Amino acid sequence: MTLKLLSLLALLTFYSANIFAAKTLGNVNAPKSGTFLFNVGSSPTTLHALSSTDAYSSKVQSYILESLLERNVDTYDWEPALATKWKVSKDGTVFTFTLRESVKWHDGKPLTIEDVKFSFDAIVHPKNKYKTAHLKSFYENIKEAKILDKKTIQFIAKKKYFRNFDVVAGLTIVPKHLYENPTKKQKKKLNKTLIGTGAYVLDKYQRNKKLILKRNENWWAAGLKGRKAEGNFSKIRMKFVKDEGKSLQHLVKGGLDFVSLRPEKFVKNTTGKSWGKEVFKVKVQNKAPVSYSFIGWNLTNPLFKSKKTRQALYLLVNRKLMIEKFLFNLSLPATGPLFRQSDYANPDVKAVTYDPTKALKLLREDGWKDTDGDSVLDKIIDGKKVKFSFTILEPLQDFMKYLTLFQQSAKEAGIDVKLKFVEWNTFIKLLDERKFEAVRLAWGGGAVDWDPKQIWHTDSIANGGSNFIGYSNKTVDSLIDKARLTLDRDKRIKVLREVFKTIAEDAPYVFFFNNKYKFYAHTKRMSREKDTYQYGVGLGYWWITK
Repeated sequence: MTLKLLSLLALLTFYSANIFAAKTLGNVNAPKSGTFLFNVGSSPTTLHALSSTDAYSSKVQSYILESLLERNVDTYDWEPALATKWKVSKDGTVFTFTLRESVKWHDGKPLTIEDVKFSFDAIVHPKNKYKTAHLKSFYENIKEAKILDKKTIQFIAKKKYFRNFDVVAGLTIVPKHLYENPTKKQKKKLNKTLIGTGAYVLDKYQRNKKLILKRNENWWAAGLKGRKAEGNFSKIRMKFVKDEGKSLQHLVKGGLDFVSLRPEKFVKNTTGKSWGKEVFKVKVQNKAPVSYSFIGWNLTNPLFKSKKTRQALYLLVNRKLMIEKFLFNLSLPATGPLFRQSDYANPDVKAVTYDPTKALKLLREDGWKDTDGDSVLDKIIDGKKVKFSFTILEPLQDFMKYLTLFQQSAKEAGIDVKLKFVEWNTFIKLLDERKFEAVRLAWGGGAVDWDPKQIWHTDSIANGGSNFIGYSNKTVDSLIDKARLTLDRDKRIKVLREVFKTIAEDAPYVFFFNNKYKFYAHTKRMSREKDTYQYGVGLGYWWITK
């Protein structure tokens, strides 16, 4: 599974599989009723099943689209979904899947093995016809998808890669009849419609206003013996409330049933007469990968080409104060390009601490001076005098207070930092077109086993890839390539810890925080089996109690 922009979200059992899970998750006797009021956060940039990259699109798609197999949220084992069984060759390079029978797309057409092959071929298309550059790095080691018969398909690997099985098992299946050769008119329609095989059908969508899903009464899994108890809501009404404070107000007033929370809101905004009676807050810990936010420097910009300058900027970010003031010590300062609780994070890499004196020393060493007395540092770059002045684009108003602290520290050091709030869809467009100096954003946690290629490899820079800052380090590329071919997990961890360390030292991002816990709040009508499973909250198994 790819990492998604949050503003993000993850896909080794091999060999043959049982058709059903050993343990049913959720409540098989839960009522199938009610409208679940859910906050997506922002209107998706597009609903297109192949070209979408942001977490908002992903949230919607997760209810509608399905993959060959799915992860068990409590064990992380692979389990059947659109495929009923699978097999891996002894040498680990051929993966055979048997497609489930009698599955239909939401438009009534049958799911076919051709749909599976197309879903793969669209991603690896040599000319990027379907705008899938963000997915290519995961599938580059798969040579082909070969149809054996109308219910069986094989994926053949070019070479061994530790996630070969994961990427084909987690392949999202899309309808070939809609995506293969759409007309111009159909292409536009595919940005705001979505046809899948999953538990919910897209009923209504008005961009920036509302999105309504209704339960798929013909879902292949409904009532299936041994199937996990999902799809309990008659409808899901998705709202686009960007401000976290406002989303809590909606929750208290009954306009939302569930909201994810950050530490600040969990502590400060969950008190009052309704809390503990009509609405409830929950703090949990589980093994799910943790997201991280960051400032990313556009490394094609001369201002940020020097590692010393980037390290100086990092030293001007007072994360300790931010964690104390805004996060109530419920988060940790990130140490690098992955959550520090991961096995792959290098424990020898320590968090960068706020040190303006050291920052000024590095800036002076790198040639930055105030030569004209205007309190802004300058430097001759490529024969021209350049002011140390730049703009950070921010898609979330609530994060501005963090950036304002950095802005103040930078000003004291002679750096002019401007902050600009940008609406999400415009933000993504600027990101895709590389029209930015610096951006504040976040990555979802991704998979339990880390593959950094999507974000940090030179190959992921071009054609709208996820390495949008243009980070390129030959040593990192070589180590990532080596790790991808290392099947032994302990050995791979050793290699990728070097990747982690090198990227952290290069400081292409300011890595902000890793949460210690997950926080959410819900209305009293929501019921669940438990507060969290081992690898996620498991919202898909919740139900409404009247």
